[in-house]
Amino acid sequence: MAEKIMIEVFKKKTMEELSQALADPDGKLETGSGAAVAASVAAALLCRAAAVTGKTVSGNERLDYIARNGEILRSYMVHLIDEDVKCRGPLKRAIKEGDARNIEAARQPAVSICAEIMNMMGKLLELARELCPLCPKEARHYLAESAELAMAAARSARCYIVDMAAYSTDETYRFVTRRENELLLAQFAPLAEEIIKSVEA
Repeated sequence: MAEKIMIEVFKKKTMEELSQALADPDGKLETGSGAAVAASVAAALLCRAAAVTGKTVSGNERLDYIARNGEILRSYMVHLIDEDVKCRGPLKRAIKEGDARNIEAARQPAVSICAEIMNMMGKLLELARELCPLCPKEARHYLAESAELAMAAARSARCYIVDMAAYSTDETYRFVTRRENELLLAQFAPLAEEIIKSVEA
């Protein structure tokens, strides 16, 4: 009889179960899954601000665009919770087998979800900035909170990417990975700051 394979779906779990799974050092979840959770909450707050704005602003195509893409981002980030587990499978197998060449080959794919989260948080910040002038005062704080969480998700994802790169034997690869991600965060920071200052003003 063939062995039954159980596939655990983390996006269906409660927040209590997710946080417990992330706290378990022998579990399947890693930083990418945690960053995806934070990113999904950031997108949810953007969606909330857009929904409140929609009650006072009608017939605005850009608002419809922001609301639609905010929801796409929210759903996508939830999807990435489990995708992060999958992308690290080859690396876990290579480490278990102790094959240095396979470990090196699997390291970059293992951070692909963290890299995607970083990129998508840049998109989220762009949407939040565009929503600022349309958003009524009572809902604007959601945009600042969304920006803070987006930056937190991106920064934590970057930490994991840089840590994985540090194990590479290629010095150039280590330097380029670190620098590329530093520059990406440097692009995001003024966006987030602009959103937060706009809200606090």
